[in-house]
Amino acid sequence: MLGSMWMILSSSVPVDISKTDKPVSKEEKIKVLVDEAMKEKNKLSKEELYQLATEVKGKKLNFAEKMALKAYNKKANNSDEAKQFAGGGKSQLAALLLVIFVGGIGIHRFYLGYTAIGIIQLLTLGGLGIWTLIDLIRIITGDLTPKNGDYEKTL
Repeated sequence: MLGSMWMILSSSVPVDISKTDKPVSKEEKIKVLVDEAMKEKNKLSKEELYQLATEVKGKKLNFAEKMALKAYNKKANNSDEAKQFAGGGKSQLAALLLVIFVGGIGIHRFYLGYTAIGIIQLLTLGGLGIWTLIDLIRIITGDLTPKNGDYEKTL
């Protein structure tokens, strides 16, 4: 995460780090500043990131550095959101209700993100009910999860 910032911020700046008496590298200064900024909240706004980078660099950022930081911040924020909602906000109860009421045509598989299997279940009427029964048991036990991760809400 800090690797991108190290490449962008190329100058060494005196930063007050009172925790140690030995010389501090540029990377350690950046890490301390980022850690301090992240203590208050989980992500930095664009303005906070620019302010932090300006403080580390010691002078105003040029256009290329601002664009690089903007891209870095967007990527960092998107990856956090993707990890947080990897299952796409799917509910285990909704999947259970779908398999109970319309499991014979595979709608629950579409809901969970398994489109190809959903089409096969649609064409075979849920494997003549056998596949639907298996999916019902797998959803109840939590074995059948959304394609991109876990359920946001479980039973």
